[in-house]
Amino acid sequence: MAENFDIVIVGAGHGGAQAAVALRQGKFEGTIAIIGDEPELPYERPPLSKDYFAREKEFERILIRPASFWAEKDVTMLLGRRVVSVDAAAHTLTTSDGGQIGYGSMIWATGGSPRRLTCPGHDLAGVHVVRTRADVDRMMGELDGVTRAVVIGGGYIGLEAAAVLSKFGKQVTLLEALPRVLARVAGEDLARFYEAEHRAHGVDVRLGAMVECIVERDGAACGVRLADGTVIDCEMVIVGIGIIPAVEPLIAAGAAGANGVDVDEYCRTSLPDIYAIGDCAAHTNAFAEGARIRLESVQNANDQATTAAKAITGTLQPYHAVPWFWSNQYDLRLQTVGLSTGFDQTVTRGDPASRSFSIIYLRAGKVIALDCVNAVKDYVQGRALVAGGISLPAEQLADATIPLKDMVAGGAPAATS
Repeated sequence: MAENFDIVIVGAGHGGAQAAVALRQGKFEGTIAIIGDEPELPYERPPLSKDYFAREKEFERILIRPASFWAEKDVTMLLGRRVVSVDAAAHTLTTSDGGQIGYGSMIWATGGSPRRLTCPGHDLAGVHVVRTRADVDRMMGELDGVTRAVVIGGGYIGLEAAAVLSKFGKQVTLLEALPRVLARVAGEDLARFYEAEHRAHGVDVRLGAMVECIVERDGAACGVRLADGTVIDCEMVIVGIGIIPAVEPLIAAGAAGANGVDVDEYCRTSLPDIYAIGDCAAHTNAFAEGARIRLESVQNANDQATTAAKAITGTLQPYHAVPWFWSNQYDLRLQTVGLSTGFDQTVTRGDPASRSFSIIYLRAGKVIALDCVNAVKDYVQGRALVAGGISLPAEQLADATIPLKDMVAGGAPAATS
């Protein structure tokens, strides 16, 4: 017999949890269920490659809410189940255990699955990804037997994992196929700073490095062979090369989408009564010059969850939020506000040698983003420059003796067409 709920939330990450919280805060009194493919209650994902992997936080400390909260809010947890198909017309879905669940409205908050290597040896023991608690627990369980590790991918996940492994005293080689790290999310100045920092901590950073295969010994990874024939010996390989949005059942059900599932300004998909939020939702973003993008961030997941919950409870409030991100590596806290895509000028504020500075990104004179390294005030105050589309002279932005908050009033809002 099918279970039925007024609202079914598919995905037990940040977006799914926040959607349930926002519905109850909005006085929604109907039945709510969260379906999650992991056995755990909703937990924070960013610590997986930071504090949790570094053994600085116990798992209970990264739970988004304790079990008692979900019971008090009357949110049914259907954990260890994955949605395999959706019948949009019948308002039903089928789970991996063969169960059928009916819904009035659905919020799809599944995030994505780690993009994996396709080369020979990609599935050997000792080759890991970082997406779930189980992924990290497996790595932690092997660490004592690891002297040398190879990290494939120079994005934030790869850099954070390399920093933790270095802290544990492992010999770490980081491989990036492109000419620099952080190529998709930051400018060259920040990339070169982080490359130097990792090298200073003993990480062997290799750029333009193409992986040919994972080398095997006794069924486990023992090295990585590069396209030029070089073999890097290791006992552990961590792959951080992005995610694939988990939207197959929605696309199969007829939802519009290519890179993820398309949503409108209220997070509605093209299917009736189905919303999508977070990493898997492709939306038109005002801070990306109106391009349709996916944003892989906690901020986006939480803000879109609130947008969807409000729409379901009768308040149509378009999604419009300044993007922000963060990354912890060694004693460096990077905080980013805005999207630097399409920048045509950068301004360095402060001295990178001091390990406290900001890089400001401009497009046609307008401040579009800031990368702030150990510079919390710039991050907090710079948000208003991004949100307001403020235009300011580069020389003024570079003057670290003038607080950014003092520039907001004096700056000119960018002209809109």
